[in-house]
Amino acid sequence: MLSWIRFSCASLLFCAILVFPSLPLQAQSTEQLQVGPPPMHRADPPAPGASPEDLEKRGDELRTDKDFLDAIDFYQAALKGEPGSTSVYNKIGICQLMMQRYKEGKKSFERAIKADRKHADAYNNLGVIEYQARSYNPAIRNYQKAISLRDDAASYYSNMGAAYFSKKQFEKAMQSYAKAMELDPDIFERTSRGGVLAQLPSPEDRAHYDYVLAKLYASTGEPDRSLHYLKKAMEEGYKNIKDVYKDNEFSTLRKDPRFSELMAAKTTAIPD
Repeated sequence: MLSWIRFSCASLLFCAILVFPSLPLQAQSTEQLQVGPPPMHRADPPAPGASPEDLEKRGDELRTDKDFLDAIDFYQAALKGEPGSTSVYNKIGICQLMMQRYKEGKKSFERAIKADRKHADAYNNLGVIEYQARSYNPAIRNYQKAISLRDDAASYYSNMGAAYFSKKQFEKAMQSYAKAMELDPDIFERTSRGGVLAQLPSPEDRAHYDYVLAKLYASTGEPDRSLHYLKKAMEEGYKNIKDVYKDNEFSTLRKDPRFSELMAAKTTAIPD
């Protein structure tokens, strides 16, 4: 499985499945924008007569190097020798997603599913496409399908948690996040560099998101991480911060001297 298709926990508006390359519009100053160059082919084209396995392997190398356009060429060449390869369609979709070609990516993931109805990653990745389009219900259905096929992938649960959070179904989000953390305690730390994050349209929602993570880490006995996200929630002006004194998840953390210091400091909210 593509382990790096996992997800999230920085307080950003949105970050899909992995870290995207630079956006087409790149700021040059506070008042000027410059259109970036389109993707360019940088690798030699696929060699005639190469086996589908070698072509797919070369595509994987190019994808790792973020040469997504060239990687697609090699994957498509691999398909000619091995039509209907689910894994290759899925990898093509990933490259298209990374280039923000969402419609093309969606078609590729749908082709992967058509080729193999039990390909859990393809359902998860299709869910990411739906999620970035803010089609949260279809996204959740795809995540649920992925989980029904494979229930030990932390990323599936984390992705579903992000969708529930974006729908403001916080209890379901907490349940999904808790399961993700049970499977992979480092899931949120690792995917803060590139994973599916809850789409947070307001500072208040971002603050709530961090409070939820603080609660999760407190409940699993990780005080350092809990305090980190609790401080972030305070900096973002979480309005119900006093709940920390009554939520059971913080019962142990409340005995930590650092908790008392943090609350006594009354961290000032940082303007958005």
